[in-house]
Amino acid sequence: MLKVELHTHTSDDPVDIIPYTSRQLIDRAAALGYDALAITLHERQLDVRPLASYAEDRGIVLIPGIERTVEGRHHVLLLNFAGGAEDVRTFADLRRLKAQSSGLVIAPHPFFPAPSCLWGRMDEHADLFDAVECNGMFTRLVDFNRLAERWARRHGTPMVGNGDVHRLQQLGTTYSLVEAPPDVSSICEAVRHGRVRVVSRPLAWGMAAAIMASLLVRYPYLSSCTSAPELAPPSHNSCTTS
Repeated sequence: MLKVELHTHTSDDPVDIIPYTSRQLIDRAAALGYDALAITLHERQLDVRPLASYAEDRGIVLIPGIERTVEGRHHVLLLNFAGGAEDVRTFADLRRLKAQSSGLVIAPHPFFPAPSCLWGRMDEHADLFDAVECNGMFTRLVDFNRLAERWARRHGTPMVGNGDVHRLQQLGTTYSLVEAPPDVSSICEAVRHGRVRVVSRPLAWGMAAAIMASLLVRYPYLSSCTSAPELAPPSHNSCTTS
């Protein structure tokens, strides 16, 4: 099983202020025993090829991706598309992209209380989503992943564990274990076919509040859903897979 993170941001992000580079993210992931990592900047797909050998030397497979805003507000994760991901502006565009390429579409933080989250568009476009995110930002009492878990179960869609990483400390709290060989296409296909298990645990209220405060202070216009940092080895599964 590969330890995988499919939702991260770095200082190359054109929207969010991220205090670490892609190489620092790779280093942190390697130190935590990750096998694969997707860098998913807002609105821009980072060319990961210049980083591939650096990551490979540290045992990390890099997955190309982007967190794209469609129809002016809704976030979707597009992974391993050969081209065209940056041009997706509507759900119709996304449907055409999927018909032309075999990339992976993930619904990130779909039922969190933020304008960028998908909510009812999930049902309208259920066939577009290959997986649903269990996001690392949750506590024992407040867990918006529960709605996502119910949706995934109802639709027979796999769930993946993601940190939605905006701070290096967020790596390790929620992640996916994927049954696949260590290459990009195999990992994406395994997720699509449900050969994935979520590992996650709730955050203490104080830590969750501190991270959210840090994010809001840095950019008060924040409209995306963010997650929270690692406190201890995961010991609780919030989300299950189909």
